[in-house]
Amino acid sequence: MKLSPKQVKFLKARAHPLKPVVLMGQSGLTEPFLEELKSTLAIHELIKIKLSVADKSQRNVIVDSIINETDAVKVQLLGNTLTLYRPGDAKKIELP
Repeated sequence: MKLSPKQVKFLKARAHPLKPVVLMGQSGLTEPFLEELKSTLAIHELIKIKLSVADKSQRNVIVDSIINETDAVKVQLLGNTLTLYRPGDAKKIELP
């Protein structure tokens, strides 16, 4: 799924007041973490994730892996906070 610049701007505005709902622990990208992430995306569609990675190159690899595993779209990566969007069955968020 590819988002237009207008859609990204819309989703960033919707995500601004959100708090991270999934926290990646020191153990990194594990199967339980990915399962929790997938179920949270199915419920909320737009979420923030707090990553615990100090190295930027490693963080980018982890972000790419998360996107590939969850079929989500990266809305924004700001510091160690990743914002993802994946439309659910109920389609709670209608994109412009």
